[in-house]
Amino acid sequence: MRKITAFILISLLLINTLGGCGKQSGVNTVKKSDEEELVINDTHSDDGRNIIGISMPSQSLERWNRDGQFLKENFEKAGFEVLLSYGNDLIDEQIDGIEYMLESGADLLIITPIDASSLENVIKKAASSKVPIISYDRLILRSPYIDYYVSFDNYLVGKLQGEYIVNALDLANSDRSYNIEMVSGDPADNNARFFYDGAYDVLSPFIESGKLIVPSGQSDFFRTSTSSWSKELAKERFENILNSYYASGKTLDAVCCANDSTALGTAEAIEMDYTGENTVILTGQDADEANLINIKKGKQTMTVFKQLSNESIVTLDLAIAMLKGDNPGEDLIERANWPFECKFDTTSYDNEKETISAYLLTPTVITKDNMYEELVGKGYYEEDAAGNLIAK
Repeated sequence: MRKITAFILISLLLINTLGGCGKQSGVNTVKKSDEEELVINDTHSDDGRNIIGISMPSQSLERWNRDGQFLKENFEKAGFEVLLSYGNDLIDEQIDGIEYMLESGADLLIITPIDASSLENVIKKAASSKVPIISYDRLILRSPYIDYYVSFDNYLVGKLQGEYIVNALDLANSDRSYNIEMVSGDPADNNARFFYDGAYDVLSPFIESGKLIVPSGQSDFFRTSTSSWSKELAKERFENILNSYYASGKTLDAVCCANDSTALGTAEAIEMDYTGENTVILTGQDADEANLINIKKGKQTMTVFKQLSNESIVTLDLAIAMLKGDNPGEDLIERANWPFECKFDTTSYDNEKETISAYLLTPTVITKDNMYEELVGKGYYEEDAAGNLIAK
């Protein structure tokens, strides 16, 4: 079965891979550290361009489709040949895709893992072939061969969600208590814990003081987690919470959802099973189109927007510097002069083997009040005939 999957994947890659518009020059070395310099494979496409392998986890979430497309377009415009594959939430399928990229002579890999801890062997194979790796958006764990990590400030994402709830309920000035529930992300995704920690660090003082109450008692990361960020699993869990703890008319004031897919499931559960008449504060992340519609309708209160094209721009400039033999750090930000915020972090992201240097972009809170200004006005989305926002 795995051979058949690999054959199908290889065929799809061959069909979907498009060439760029020029030759990418550069020295074929990458400096992994002060002590070690790795030589990149000399296998290139027929016209001599560098080959970039991009492995995304799934096409089931809107954001990974956008990520893959932004990365592919930016690298092709810069003259690279691109091999793009999606793992379809199947670890073996993602591994097959990465192995095909290595066999095809990829010079650099950009990987967003399905399971952060399940790529150790194929990453080791890439290292033995002297192929550098950028961990994209999700940090690859338990491997010493990750060169860089590019993402948004994941702790800040959760912090923004928690702060929104605190401000919306005016907890600093209120004398009453409010009921809250937590919906966290996929425990196999290293980012999910950062989102949770950012939110919980803001909310926990109010939980400890009694201003926030969690009627279900489910507040730790693993009890509130949602496998694969599944909308359906989030909906099922929250239906159980509502029927078990809110059926008697208890008021639900807020739900801290880690992302937009879990927020969609939670919103559906609230619409079907919540008997209260108040509007429930509901957070999210990613500014998915369906969630922006929910924000317009009042079914979701906010989302945290991460401009994915900016993330791909950082990744492109980083990859070019690496392929030229540079060992970039803060200087890349200074040279690039990007028109958006990005910081270089060398301390926060320990992948259980080593601390990975990271480029972290700054996210933005989106609400009903600012969604057109921030998304349409800045050119990230466009408005359709019905007034809904469509990502460009």
